[in-house]
Amino acid sequence: MNADDGKDLADPAGGSPHPDHDPHEGLGARLNWLRAGVLGANDGIVSTAGLVVGVAGATDARSTLLASGIAGLLAGSLSMASGEYVSVSTQRDTEKAALALEKKELAETPEAEFEELVGLYRDKGLTEATARRVSEELTAHDALGAHAQTELGINPDELANPWHAAIASFVAFSVGALLPLLAIVLPPQNWRVPVTVISVLIALVVTGWVSARLGRAEPGRAILRNVIGGALAMGITYLVGTLIGKVD
Repeated sequence: MNADDGKDLADPAGGSPHPDHDPHEGLGARLNWLRAGVLGANDGIVSTAGLVVGVAGATDARSTLLASGIAGLLAGSLSMASGEYVSVSTQRDTEKAALALEKKELAETPEAEFEELVGLYRDKGLTEATARRVSEELTAHDALGAHAQTELGINPDELANPWHAAIASFVAFSVGALLPLLAIVLPPQNWRVPVTVISVLIALVVTGWVSARLGRAEPGRAILRNVIGGALAMGITYLVGTLIGKVD
């Protein structure tokens, strides 16, 4: 066996010889959660800022601003949480159904499933002999896990948790929404809208930069999109609120 074959045996997919304990895999999952949290906070900032600035265009009453801001925070965070729960639950159900079908196929046609696994590793660039040896060792160790990860891209031990997703979305949105809520109710009347707009735009610069860095993208464009979107949301809602206030 040459050096390349040895490399293939240790790393059939081009990664760690122990994929279940690959530090990069765990880091990638954590970064995905962190990026989702940043984007959830960004949604909380923009939607709540648009709401309270719009209400501020119609009325100066602090109690009304506080009530609308709290209502927007709760409605948005609960909507985000329920949406994530439904989405991730559907994903989890789909993954469990695929695993159940794979388990059934392994029990009924193990030879055909083995040949399929060999073909998958051969398609990755392994030689026929190496692909068979890797498939034999992985099948002997955990046939379902080998097929799930190689064929379906699913780790049976790490299925998505809908409650984790829902709680994370609720918290992220709420944290983001607190900024415009506090900015609109704490300053004196004449400073409420300017303080809210400035603080929100600064926060959007930060979330745009963080989300871009986590995704290894160019921060400039992400920041610009964030700031323009937030500014438009606040400007439009403030205009609408002002028009409604004049009608009253």
